Amino acid sequence: MGGLEHAVIRHYKGNAQLLDELARRTDEVEQLIRGVSGFVSYCLVRTADGGFSVSVFEDRAGTEESSRRAGDWIRQNAPQVAGSPPEVIEGEAILQLSN
Repeated sequence: MGGLEHAVIRHYKGNAQLLDELARRTDEVEQLIRGVSGFVSYCLVRTADGGFSVSVFEDRAGTEESSRRAGDWIRQNAPQVAGSPPEVIEGEAILQLSN
């Protein structure tokens, strides 16, 4: 890892329908998130009660912009399953491991 990166978790608790919609529209989600400056990685995880995404960017501006774009996309493209706003947890990545 070249420098300190930033990560954001958006927890969509109790919203399995939104996760279904995001999974159905993966191409759009990929285009949206990859289009944010400083993109490093993204993962969408289904849980028993909804799911969460983990996004990593080169800096805090990227995580903030990805959250803004995600919210806008949901409001514009999936308002019928938008539900409550996600819990957002954001911070500096201090260790990142990958294959």
